[in-house]
Amino acid sequence: MLMIAHHPHFCHPLPAGHRFPMEKYDLLYQQLIYQGIVDDSQFFEPAKVAWDMLSLSHASEYIEHVLELNLDGKMVRRIGFPLSRQLVEREQHIVQGTILASHYALEYGVSFNSAGGTHHAGRDFGEGFCIFNDQAVAANSLLQSGAFKRIAIVDLDVHQGNGTAHIFDGSSQVFTLSMHAENNYPFKKEKSTLDIPLQDGLEDHAYLACLDENLKYLLETFKPEFVFYQAGVDVLATDKLGRLSLTMEGCRARDAMVFNALYKEGIPVQVSMGGGYSPNISDIVNAHIETYKQAIKIFKL
Repeated sequence: MLMIAHHPHFCHPLPAGHRFPMEKYDLLYQQLIYQGIVDDSQFFEPAKVAWDMLSLSHASEYIEHVLELNLDGKMVRRIGFPLSRQLVEREQHIVQGTILASHYALEYGVSFNSAGGTHHAGRDFGEGFCIFNDQAVAANSLLQSGAFKRIAIVDLDVHQGNGTAHIFDGSSQVFTLSMHAENNYPFKKEKSTLDIPLQDGLEDHAYLACLDENLKYLLETFKPEFVFYQAGVDVLATDKLGRLSLTMEGCRARDAMVFNALYKEGIPVQVSMGGGYSPNISDIVNAHIETYKQAIKIFKL
């Protein structure tokens, strides 16, 4: 069974002028049900994450300022959203959704958070629409349990996972792989365990060859026991914030490559959806839907 964290309270619109496509979350849920890919029994609604879980990845002072809604104006501008109770609670639900989804992945092989992938949030900062880093917190929660010693975060969003790299800088237990457009946001990059900067306009064949080589390197040298996958679809040629030129088929093949490699090695994977900013929202939703389809097919769910 495929288990998916669902966040129905995300449907509220942001103030006018903000470009983050919040409506994609509700549309994604609707399409998964409409197409018969999953049913309602496979969705769960997470509560808000506890302070002690957040503190595994974020500085206590930063958490306190966020929860009390008193971040300074410079940090609020860096995040890109006007700070509100609704926004903070949204992020708390996202993080708990990824924590619980990682537990479901242990049971079923793969699981999803229908949101998440908030990889620009670092230990003591938020950035790029991200306040708390869901996969970093979930990775640290698995390490804290003592059941795992080697976890990888495979970030294939078009933007570098700078916050994830910041949190795990120097870690021997978490391997951070970020394959991203070199000339894209964030313009100040952090150092991941393995950064793979890509040139503008890269197309399917070259992208997939690069991914294949580096995914094999990760699995052969680090031998992760669990993987978090950030499956942003802003790699599409249609994406207005992307700079890469993948087709829908190329994006589907990317997901299939990741899932096949992990399934073959018996490595459980939690998937967060990451970015997607194509002008036609159907391009975003359809690309995300393909990620679910590939997981179900390959993990035989």
